[in-house]
Amino acid sequence: MSRRELLDVVVVGAGVVGAAAALAFARDGLEVALVEAREPPRWQAERPDLRVYAFAPDNAALLDDLGVWPAVRDARVQPYRGMRVWDAAGGGELAFDADAFGRRELGWIVEHGLLVDRLWAALPAAGVQLHCPNRVEALERDPADSVGMLLDGGRRLRARLLVAADGAESQLRRLAGIAADGHDYHQRGLVAYVDSALSHQATCWQRFLPSGPIAFLPTVGDPGARDRRSSIVWTLPEREAERLLAIDDGAFLGELERAFDGRLGALTAVSPRAAFPLRRQLVQRYFAGRVVVAGDAAHVVHPLAGQGVNLGLRDVAGLRALFRQAQRRGVDPGSPHRLARWARTRRSENALAAHGFDGLNKLFSNDELVATLLRGPLLGLAGKLPPLTHYFWKRAAGL
Repeated sequence: MSRRELLDVVVVGAGVVGAAAALAFARDGLEVALVEAREPPRWQAERPDLRVYAFAPDNAALLDDLGVWPAVRDARVQPYRGMRVWDAAGGGELAFDADAFGRRELGWIVEHGLLVDRLWAALPAAGVQLHCPNRVEALERDPADSVGMLLDGGRRLRARLLVAADGAESQLRRLAGIAADGHDYHQRGLVAYVDSALSHQATCWQRFLPSGPIAFLPTVGDPGARDRRSSIVWTLPEREAERLLAIDDGAFLGELERAFDGRLGALTAVSPRAAFPLRRQLVQRYFAGRVVVAGDAAHVVHPLAGQGVNLGLRDVAGLRALFRQAQRRGVDPGSPHRLARWARTRRSENALAAHGFDGLNKLFSNDELVATLLRGPLLGLAGKLPPLTHYFWKRAAGL
């Protein structure tokens, strides 16, 4: 392959993290290709995606810089101004409020499908070469200053850097020989949309139960009830999740209201229910040669804090900063010592988050006497220490 055909970056996987990575590199003037196995369905306003994210301010700023955030915001996002966390066993409440931080909002609740749709719409104008539907079949590592890949169908691509953003079961990560350590929580996250009798108050609500946390995330409802629709994420043991998926709406809503302590009044079902398995997974290293891993390909965390996609986009922001610095200095961005610096930072933050969420899940998702006696008072104590709540929120917001 001639030097003229050498790409700067090839990204594999075009979900939120992969598409954002490809768009970020292309906006910076790099030659970029994006490989994806299947084209995503178009987002439809009348069919809300059950997968939603609590989107942090730093990542909204990233998408704004890429020219995508206005299109997402104008379609449908729900700002949230508050967070309330409490334990079923009693004790105090941990509260976050936008006014206390001098902000209009703490973040936004955004649908996965909407993010992907708007990112994909921006790719052609940015000059990203899209190879879809295509899969990676093999890696070609020579010469030393680049890395190539063979796609199904026989096409070859070569670049200075390959980014594996193709999910928790990443094929590119496997081909690069990067191992991952995993832990199965034997839990599922049950998701659905419900309308409530009371306003969600633009607040994210989370109650810890011995079986796992239950969260109500504010979303935009139908006209006339715009502040009463919530996306629920209910962490449950596998068998309990299967049982709740099988019962009728009336029985399910009764159990949901009791689990949530009736905080938002009577509930009405407005969507089907679904559930997904929960696990923790962390790679043993973040790069091998000129292949780096990002997003779920690098780290899968418990959803109790809604930080999965935020961590993945921070991987992207770090890689973008690495390339920008290399461009300014006229040096190779894929050299081992530069990738190692990026990897140390991302490994540290992502491992801290994953094990922190794991510890919270273990502390709150059980009915052991000592843990039960400690949980509520610990939340209450944290809620009474403003510097501590400011620290927690700034960590989650990426500020």
